[in-house]
Amino acid sequence: MSTSVVTRPKSAGIIPDPSRQLADGYLDRTPLFQYILLSICFPMWGAAAALNDILITQFKSVFTLSDFASAFVQSAFYGGYFVLAIPASRVIRRWSYKTGILTGLTFYIVGCTMFFPASRVATYTVFLAALFAIAVGLSFLETSCNTYSSMVGPKRLATLRLNISQTFYPLGSIAGILLGKYLIFTEGDSLDKQLNGLPAEQQQQLAEQMLLRTLQPYRFLIVVLLALLLVIALTQMPSCKPQQVSDAGVDRDRATVFQTLSYLAHNRRFRHGIVTQFLYVGMQTAVWSFTIRLALTLDDSLNERTASNYMVWAYAAFFIGKFTANLLMTRFNEDLVLVGYAVVGVLTLIYVITVPNLTAVYAAILVSGLFGPCWATIYARTLDSIEDKRHTETGGAIIVMSIIGGAVVPAVQGLISDLTGSMQLSFIVNIACFSAVLLYFAAAYRRTSGHHSSTKVSNKAV
Repeated sequence: MSTSVVTRPKSAGIIPDPSRQLADGYLDRTPLFQYILLSICFPMWGAAAALNDILITQFKSVFTLSDFASAFVQSAFYGGYFVLAIPASRVIRRWSYKTGILTGLTFYIVGCTMFFPASRVATYTVFLAALFAIAVGLSFLETSCNTYSSMVGPKRLATLRLNISQTFYPLGSIAGILLGKYLIFTEGDSLDKQLNGLPAEQQQQLAEQMLLRTLQPYRFLIVVLLALLLVIALTQMPSCKPQQVSDAGVDRDRATVFQTLSYLAHNRRFRHGIVTQFLYVGMQTAVWSFTIRLALTLDDSLNERTASNYMVWAYAAFFIGKFTANLLMTRFNEDLVLVGYAVVGVLTLIYVITVPNLTAVYAAILVSGLFGPCWATIYARTLDSIEDKRHTETGGAIIVMSIIGGAVVPAVQGLISDLTGSMQLSFIVNIACFSAVLLYFAAAYRRTSGHHSSTKVSNKAV
């Protein structure tokens, strides 16, 4: 592929971008300020996703929901990703990655403000609508940022660059869970116990008070999002739009949605990556959705605020796991590192479902640490399977659409919990998902090892 410099207009902004763009859309170097600013967006959707784990526990008690119904929090949230990912890619294609980011932040702010009327109306469906609106913004944000992070620098460092950006994600998750712990959950008995000990009228009053508490974290998010929106609007961002020119010198960088879908449907590596990402995101979301519930089930002396500490540790483990993987992948084969993570993940999940005491929760925390490098590596590998770069933006959007796994797998786990009466046993769903991730990276390792072997043989023959 050509590495010639392409003169293309950069996004408007006051703060300049010092990099130069190559023909394939990658840059000759990574503009540090722009990359840091882009990476700061990652913890913003981490905070939103972490607050969902708090809301599932809170809504289950306030609205008297089954585990299956409480998982609809994730269904509404990740359903928004699925519906808006391709429209987001068309916005990026028509204008720029920067436009996609600004659009995402705007919708994110709108979704947060919807929590204020939702807490007054006090119905589950209105809260789900607010979460869907937030997800609309995050769909634009993730569709833009994930692909953008992999493109904003030299191609050979694309996977590492995205993994580093993704390392910021658990910092947002920790912030979100702490906001939920102190601003939504309360001290004393668990909310279930408090509600069960009251007459119907007082139960209603307490439930309304607890719903009002849910809007508090979103006040903080709105302030941070507004500041981030302003700084990005004032910063000049690189285009990172690949340009392919035909022999006649005509720009061929336009492809219709149907052309892209046809191309991707016949791309075996892309299809395999989509299925794996679907299962991975579903597993990650399910484990995090029910870790607090698992702790409350295994130790009935805990209340929600205390049990949320396990999620703080889970996100800390996630951060450490990502950071460790980044270091390992600079020294060892990336696929082999992920195979190791997945093997330990499967074994740890077996422990979660078979050991009937609180150590199972600590095992679930370890599993969170083993999620670390999966999303970014699968994303970058799947995106790289698109050899015709005209399809990059829409292809990236379809990878983001695979986040719909976060709407499906937690609901399946909740249903199994309801049917079996065992939250612990329901984690068996995640064993199947992590096994699929293991097979994906094992196959990738065999493929790359075979390619390297054949290359060596060819070189010897020459």
